[in-house]
Amino acid sequence: MAEKSKRGFASMDAEKQRAIASKGGKAAHAKGTAHEFTSEEAREAGQKGGEAVSRNREHMAQIGREGGRKAAKAKLAN
Repeated sequence: MAEKSKRGFASMDAEKQRAIASKGGKAAHAKGTAHEFTSEEAREAGQKGGEAVSRNREHMAQIGREGGRKAAKAKLAN
């Protein structure tokens, strides 16, 4: 599949995208149409994300290896 050229918002640098998105968020809050997560909604979203990530066994193994290396390094530093 041919790669599409970036146009519009996608072609802007990250800082400019962030500034535009920030203005949109502020406008939505001012208008009263912005969604604010309750703690329950946030918990459910985090749980879904955790379940999705944990399905990738190779990724989980990589996280475990990295944690083990950091723990061993911290133990040597003490």
